[in-house]
Amino acid sequence: MPELPDLAILADALDTGLRRRRLTAAATPQSLVLRGTPAELAAFGGQRLIEIERRGKFLILRFERDKMVLNLMLTGRLGLGVPGSRALPQTAAVLTFSPAEAGRPAGRRRPTPDWPGVHAAWLPAPEATVELRYRDATRMGKLYLLPAGVSRVVAGWSELGPDADDPELTLEEWRRRITRHSGELKSLLRNQAFVAGIGNAYSDEILWTARIAPFRTRSSLAADEVDTLYVATREVLAWAIGELRQRVPPRLEVEQRDFLRAHNKGGSSCPRCGQALTQVTAGGFVTSYCRNCQR
Repeated sequence: MPELPDLAILADALDTGLRRRRLTAAATPQSLVLRGTPAELAAFGGQRLIEIERRGKFLILRFERDKMVLNLMLTGRLGLGVPGSRALPQTAAVLTFSPAEAGRPAGRRRPTPDWPGVHAAWLPAPEATVELRYRDATRMGKLYLLPAGVSRVVAGWSELGPDADDPELTLEEWRRRITRHSGELKSLLRNQAFVAGIGNAYSDEILWTARIAPFRTRSSLAADEVDTLYVATREVLAWAIGELRQRVPPRLEVEQRDFLRAHNKGGSSCPRCGQALTQVTAGGFVTSYCRNCQR
């Protein structure tokens, strides 16, 4: 399932490629992914895309008047395509955008990413028409339409805690929030009500970096371990975003996990102590950790 680092890269890449373009057509070949009406979707036509951003495990497409929220869930993937080219199987939604309009970008001001590659040739040219294609083999993901003045529940949105990389999530706030929750630490990190954006893979990486075992409980943590977990969370997410920026484009739809140091590396040597990493599966989720140096 895409997690915070994956979605941070997607949001930046799609924002860079699609901002200042107008939606000229929208289709949902797999209508089960749509949360909204065909009339609402048609009303997005002609609106200029202001920005694409991330919140937790959601992507937000902000248009001039209305917005869309996309939850990719387990099997959702996004890519950019040329109109008329063959779409991949299980394409669930296609949004077609006009050439980019001139002028200063509207929306939240943020630095333009320094994408790898010669002049980031994988990005669509400003004068090109481009399609944003959403593919979902199981149709678990959802595209929520949120027209201005329409109240529609986005499943999981209201329960979100602060993003795990939010600058306003200070150490003091982390300490305060963590006392509200109990249970095993891996489950805690994946709890979107605690902090948003972390899933199965990056919870393993964070705990490995912090040298804390995944099956320990929150109540077992000493004060300094609570702080260590905070530092590891921020370090791992920043590191992963940097790695993915070099690895993901132009294949935005391909998940990248091979660079991770612990997750799904059961049986291989721990990069830190050299002992074999342990891997167990419970409830369909893999947990990878080092019995020797995670305590």
